[in-house]
Amino acid sequence: MNIREQAEKYNDYIIGQRRYFHRHPELSFEERETTAAIKRELEAMGIAVETFPDYYGLIGTIEGAEKGPVVMLRADIDALPSHEKTGLPFASENDGLMHACGHDAHIAMLLGAARILCDMKSELRGTVKLLFQSAEESCHGAEYYVEKGCLDG
Repeated sequence: MNIREQAEKYNDYIIGQRRYFHRHPELSFEERETTAAIKRELEAMGIAVETFPDYYGLIGTIEGAEKGPVVMLRADIDALPSHEKTGLPFASENDGLMHACGHDAHIAMLLGAARILCDMKSELRGTVKLLFQSAEESCHGAEYYVEKGCLDG
């Protein structure tokens, strides 16, 4: 499978996702709607999703057709307390919050990668885990996932 062609196939999807998440930023430890939207997207792709009762963010798991190593891809999902003044048609709808650091693009790119990987499942050897990480801007967001053993294996 030609990954470049697959990426081009999903270009509009990725751009649309980036703009959606740009319009709906949430601060560290408050990414409730962001997590829910990502979950809907992954489940629509048929990806198994693990959420946490006491924390935002999630992990999607794509099982390849053959046994093999486990690889994790990560995207951060939180925004910053910043007033957006870009005038873009997809500017933040949450006053005082903005994806000024690119996390909206990180989410969109990982969702795009998920689509491509789903298309390639029959060629995959191993498992790909997709971590959509809460609270990266706090400098402590990853600790939860490590302590819960999400990176084990």
